[in-house]
Amino acid sequence: MTLYKAPLDDQRFALFDVLGAEAILTRLQGGSEHTRDLLDAVLEEAGKLSEQVLAPTNGPGDAEGCHYDKATQTVTTPKGFKEAFNAFAEGGWAGLTAKEKFGGQALPGVIGTATTELIQSGNLAWSLYPLLSEGACHAMELHGTEEQQNNYMKPIVEGRWTGTMCLTEPQAGSDLGLLKTRAEPNADGSYAITGTKIFISAGEHDLAENIVHLVLARLPDAPAGSRGISMFIVPKFKLNADGSLGARNGAAAGAIEHKMGIHACSTCVMNFDGAEGYLIGKPHKGLAAMFTMMNAARLSVGVQGLALAERAWQNSLNYARERLQGRSLSGAKFPDKVADNLLVQPDVRRMLLTQRALVEGSRALLLYTALQTDIESRASDEAERKQAGELVAFMIPIAKGVVTELAQECTKEALQVYGGHGFIAENGMEQFVRDARIITLYEGTTGIQAADLLGRKILQLQGVGFKHFLEEISAFCKQHAADDALRTLIGPLAIATKQWGDLTLKLAQRVQANPEELGAAAVDYLWFSGYVTLAYFWARSVAAAEASTQSAAFKQAKRDTAAFYFARILPRTLMHQAAIEAGVATLPAID
Repeated sequence: MTLYKAPLDDQRFALFDVLGAEAILTRLQGGSEHTRDLLDAVLEEAGKLSEQVLAPTNGPGDAEGCHYDKATQTVTTPKGFKEAFNAFAEGGWAGLTAKEKFGGQALPGVIGTATTELIQSGNLAWSLYPLLSEGACHAMELHGTEEQQNNYMKPIVEGRWTGTMCLTEPQAGSDLGLLKTRAEPNADGSYAITGTKIFISAGEHDLAENIVHLVLARLPDAPAGSRGISMFIVPKFKLNADGSLGARNGAAAGAIEHKMGIHACSTCVMNFDGAEGYLIGKPHKGLAAMFTMMNAARLSVGVQGLALAERAWQNSLNYARERLQGRSLSGAKFPDKVADNLLVQPDVRRMLLTQRALVEGSRALLLYTALQTDIESRASDEAERKQAGELVAFMIPIAKGVVTELAQECTKEALQVYGGHGFIAENGMEQFVRDARIITLYEGTTGIQAADLLGRKILQLQGVGFKHFLEEISAFCKQHAADDALRTLIGPLAIATKQWGDLTLKLAQRVQANPEELGAAAVDYLWFSGYVTLAYFWARSVAAAEASTQSAAFKQAKRDTAAFYFARILPRTLMHQAAIEAGVATLPAID
């Protein structure tokens, strides 16, 4: 069984020392009570929920998996999952960031992101059951009628129901323009939804009273392609006139997938057989409404990468401290013991420092992005809201695409620290590797995130969010240009930032001349962007540590890890730059 300790100290450092979250949140509309004391208390309780309730179910839940009953088309979740969901609901976690008028607590999105990390570290598979509920609520808040919000959103906020998003179909994959699910109008104003969706996380389970599916389908007069998609609310159980649960709807799980990882999450094939549904938003505008959910989900999936990497890092560090094996190359460091521990080996330290650098850098990146969502939604100044929204749009593909890929590296290195013992299931490392593999795939693969970053956020939107971010980094470099504590970081950061801007301009010109260059360069451009972004947050972290009241050991750890990142990880940008410059000509046609 793997251990887990909520990393509250580093979360608080990132939130309050690096990002200055308290000063920002308390000046936003409705934020006067969002003080550090309140947010600290929320983090403390989330840490307890994760450590005491969720973490113990992680390994056993993976071993047991979900049970599908073909006769009743129902799913039973692993032992302890229902009790954990009850604790989650009773604690008000389902409505943490929802508005008060819907029954929520209206806490900032950034604290929701921080608590989500803790919950996902506790048990990633379990966290997928309530994960999409927040996105479903956001879609209903923006696009639903008051009646729809009261009937379907409030019970989710209360923690009695959950929500899903039903996009993908067997023939469609990521190309939603190919979907075939139909929506036929009924005489009473509802619609009969017919079709099959696949890969639906938590599409069927026994944790909540009802499940609200948000389903993409085509009306009879729908134009072809993605312009002809509408979105519908399709509940598992219909509602009676008084809002109580009525008859079972024609929406059921036809099977659950047998997957590489996240065994304890029911990933369903959902069959809609004339299911009663209700149009949400405007006809043929469902894809735009669904992106409301998807953007929130993409940030949450980035957090999943951080959550898995954090737990893997904690366990590999503990193992390296305790495992006695071999001697230091320069002579015994623990001569009174039968062998030295693994920490005396430089390559083990390399693996551990890599994990720490990527975990703590990713945490700052994700919380920064979440904080921008709060500014976008709550700032009183329209220009500030607009800029924050543009920053969020730019950061999302980096936050999702890069952090989930880095989780592959971190969990792999954690397993490697264990050596052969990491390959044995009872030590838990192989589960993290398996679970982490899906996060680069769902809610848009890494290639899709890369195409979104380069194709849409840079080229189509003329890099407006990118320009804001470059200006921010440049201002930081100027502010600390004479700071002795940051001298070794500011110079390389300024150089890398200029290279990022120059590379972007050259690449835009090449894509204009040959559109194929976009696909050839996108993933390497995403990586280049991610490594420079993390360098910025590591420089900010050192600056914040130096100015803080943190302990001497904490400050030194930040300095050492930042130096490691700049010396050994940031130079990876050179490789990605070379690949970008090689161009599409190096990708010949394959027969």
